[in-house]
Amino acid sequence: MGYMASGKTTFGRALARALDWEFIDLDFYIEQRFRKSVRDIFAAEGEEGFRRKEQAMLHEAGEFENVVISCGGGTPCFFDNMDFMLSRGRTVMLDTDTECLVRRLVANNSRRPLMAGKSEEEIRRDVQKGLETRLPFYSRAHIRFSGNLLEDKSQISDSVERFIHDFIS
Repeated sequence: MGYMASGKTTFGRALARALDWEFIDLDFYIEQRFRKSVRDIFAAEGEEGFRRKEQAMLHEAGEFENVVISCGGGTPCFFDNMDFMLSRGRTVMLDTDTECLVRRLVANNSRRPLMAGKSEEEIRRDVQKGLETRLPFYSRAHIRFSGNLLEDKSQISDSVERFIHDFIS
C-alpha cells in the first residue's frame, strides 16, 4: 500500500516474481471483474459505489494463497479494509517522500486523471494533503519499505531481494 506513484505496482510485481507468487493489481482485478474501468465505475456509481466494489474484491482476493496484492492508494482508508489486510498477511507500506511522489506524478500526470493538467505546485499540495489523511492508515502496515529505492530501475530486483531477506526470510 502507499500513495499514488509510490511504486506499489513496480514493487508488487517484483516481489511476486521473486517469491514465485501471483501478482494482483486490485484496480485491474476490479476492472476485469466488472468489465468497466475504475473511472467508469466512479462516474456511474460515485465513490461510494466504487469503494463497495473495491472492498468486496479485496476480500475475495485476500482469500487467495501465495499472492501479492497491490491495492489502490485509498483502499486502506475505507470500511474494514485495513483491518482485513492486517489479518490476511504481511502488509507493506511504501513510504515514499513527497518530492519523489511529485517528481513521478509530474512526469506521468497524463496517466493519472486526478493529476491531469495540474501544475507541479498543485500536485505538491494535493500530495501533502493526501498523505496527511492517509498516513494514519498506511502507518498501521506491518512493514515500511522506502519507495524511493524504486527510483533506479536497475536496482529494483536488488532492493526486493534485500526486502525479502530482511522481512520475509
